[in-house]
Amino acid sequence: MSPVEAPAPFVALMRRYVVDYTNRGDLTVCDEIMEPDYVLRMGPHVLAGRDEAYKPATRKQLEQFPGLVLTVHDVITDGHRLALHFSEHGASRRHDDRRAVWGGIGLYSWNGTRLTANRVEQDYRARRRQLADGVPDVVPPPALAPWDTVAVPGDPATEEVVRAWAAAGLPPTGDVVVDDGRGTDDVLVEPEDVTVDDVVVAGPRAAVHVTVRGAHRDGGPATLHAAALVTVRGGRVAAGRVIRDRLGLERALASAGAR
Repeated sequence: MSPVEAPAPFVALMRRYVVDYTNRGDLTVCDEIMEPDYVLRMGPHVLAGRDEAYKPATRKQLEQFPGLVLTVHDVITDGHRLALHFSEHGASRRHDDRRAVWGGIGLYSWNGTRLTANRVEQDYRARRRQLADGVPDVVPPPALAPWDTVAVPGDPATEEVVRAWAAAGLPPTGDVVVDDGRGTDDVLVEPEDVTVDDVVVAGPRAAVHVTVRGAHRDGGPATLHAAALVTVRGGRVAAGRVIRDRLGLERALASAGAR
């Protein structure tokens, strides 16, 4: 295998993250693959510190889903940054072992040796629905060879297209699937102010995270966090996946209404 075709070193690290850490439920691996000041950002939440914040939060999830599995659907990297589209699935001890699968998109950073940060969104609204009605969704097909992913340099034209789409609030377009794909691609928050928090670009592929502020469709101010991993063709976003923090939005609106 030539150097051009060799899997990216970042991909090898993520293989350990998925196979050795997450799917084995082995928190000791975190010490080997994450820096002590590792930061996870999800929705409005920031977990700063591998041992102080991240591992305790993850331990709670593993206690609820002791057989948790992470399935990878897509990986892109330019060698310096990496983005992952995945599903987590398992049986919840808090819900009489009812089963659920929920999607996520993460934008990861590393220092060439260990992970330093992740900005991620997961569709906990879909998980909540499945645990409530007892009808689990189907796990989407896995990526055929995620750990053979090679690094592809970022394309400025791709980044320009994706940033413009992101700045518009990730509006429905092409064959982009939104959330759990159950017809929920409606606009939840009318974008009045959009912050493009992060972008990862690899050739014609890109991942992006945004914070959308504006009026909720039912009235009142709202903030929505979302991540996407998409493909650009013909100068437009043509396909991919968007994951929005719908549950966080619902909770924030409920909290505001209760005050």
